[in-house]
Amino acid sequence: PLGLVLMTSIAFAVGAAKLASRQVLVNELPAVEGLARVDVVCLDKTGTLTAGEIEFDAVHPVGDAAAPGWDEALAWYGADPAANATARCLRDPYPLEAPVAVGSVIPFSSARKWSAVSFSDGPSGAWVLGAPEMVFPEGTGDGTELGSLVAELAATGRRTLVLGHSPHPISDEQAEAERIPDDLVPIVVLTFREQVRPDAAQTLAYFREQGVGIRVISGDNPRTVAAIAREVGVDAPEGFDARQLPEDDEALADVLETYHVFGRVTPEQKKRMVTALQSRGHTVAMTGDGVNDALAIKTADIGIAMNSGAAATKAVARLVLLDGQFSHLPDVVAEGRQVIANIERVSMLFLTKTAYIFVLSIVFGILMLQFPFLPRQLSITDGLTIGIPAFFLALMPNRQRYIPGFLRRSLSFAIPAGVVVGAGLTLYTLGAQSLGVDEQQMRTGATILLAIVGIWILTVLSRPINRYKGLVIGAMFIGLVLIFSVPLATEFFQLVDPGEDAAYLLTVVIVATIGGIEIVRFIHRRFVARDTAARTAGLSAGQPRRRGRSGSLAEATTPRE
Repeated sequence: PLGLVLMTSIAFAVGAAKLASRQVLVNELPAVEGLARVDVVCLDKTGTLTAGEIEFDAVHPVGDAAAPGWDEALAWYGADPAANATARCLRDPYPLEAPVAVGSVIPFSSARKWSAVSFSDGPSGAWVLGAPEMVFPEGTGDGTELGSLVAELAATGRRTLVLGHSPHPISDEQAEAERIPDDLVPIVVLTFREQVRPDAAQTLAYFREQGVGIRVISGDNPRTVAAIAREVGVDAPEGFDARQLPEDDEALADVLETYHVFGRVTPEQKKRMVTALQSRGHTVAMTGDGVNDALAIKTADIGIAMNSGAAATKAVARLVLLDGQFSHLPDVVAEGRQVIANIERVSMLFLTKTAYIFVLSIVFGILMLQFPFLPRQLSITDGLTIGIPAFFLALMPNRQRYIPGFLRRSLSFAIPAGVVVGAGLTLYTLGAQSLGVDEQQMRTGATILLAIVGIWILTVLSRPINRYKGLVIGAMFIGLVLIFSVPLATEFFQLVDPGEDAAYLLTVVIVATIGGIEIVRFIHRRFVARDTAARTAGLSAGQPRRRGRSGSLAEATTPRE
């Protein structure tokens, strides 16, 4: 069915153009329908649920520990050319008044979540700035002063960093091994605020209504992530600390099926989490904006990046939200549903033709019968019953919810319908030969039979008929009448009066074939209803789904009737 490839490509291209007008860049055409098949969305907190603009909040001393020069160290971190977005927030509250000579530096890493510096001319010792749990893994328990302070601050949704100090500068061995300096003590805890996107709660509510699972994945403190998640409507009493994630992939998948909010996640863990969800049959979307999200976005079935994100992240993403509006994702889902639902409907037209041509080739070859059409006569039925109407049907609005099983449903109609049409054409050909109908009249009758039955199949697959579909079907019927009425067309297509005897035979066979098509469609609808109910019940019960291997249109929705 070569035309099906064209119709699918056109539907994708039109969908991509529509989404571009809504500030959604489609890097790969199959991504138009991909998000409609997704059943789990993994979200990075910063830049996705929040606006990505971090503001310095306050500084909180830890106990009586004091080390002179801590504010100068913070000033250096804020002025560092390699500073990340969080560190740059320190420039205003702690401006660097004079250049400071640096001795050794351990640069920030998303995996370690801390950086360190010691100065040759400035505050003495080593200074470490990073996530409290990563800088002081043994000192952030519930019973410690630092742990209690961080837990209290993180529970309010604020991002927390700790500045630690060691009296000993960073040695060459520590710098090479990227190891935390010895004798480190916490000096101050820094808090930062992020603004939650106003459209985040509404968008997540939409996904929940559609039965799509939500996983919030972030490198921040689990309590901070959980507080932000609760603010946008995710039921998360507390976040899961990714440092406790199991190494076994099967056990990791079990954790992801149980918990929905995760903190202190490294880039490699994000990728593993996406892979673990996919191993359970989930179709996964991953959103993010940082370089640390690139691995997971590339691994996910649908990677979604914010335009404000890193170039590497946008390069591997299949969708880019140009204006950073998270609320565009429901538009992408709606466009994808239109594509997969309409292409499923259209595929039945193309596959039915493939089926009956296959039946005719086999049967007429075995019976040694002459093929009942000229190639130019087949172009009438191809154009008026399949090609032209398929173009319009593939682009019409359709918000039918996605249900797996595209190929199974399409073939369950196309194959029996093709057998019925093939049987009708065979009976007509044998009957016309027994009545002594000449070759040209027999071909004309076969063309009429196939054209009328083809338009009927088009009508059956278009139900329920609305004004738009009615215009398409009516236009095809008018075109058919014109072809059989205009002398120039009848001469080109070699169409003649089939004769009185052939006309009676033609009427009987057309009525019988149409009746057969109606029976096939009746059985097909009952089969689809049972299959859809079983699949929906299985998904609701949390049973693993089979993953489509072909990526684009591997599975699709059932046309509503």
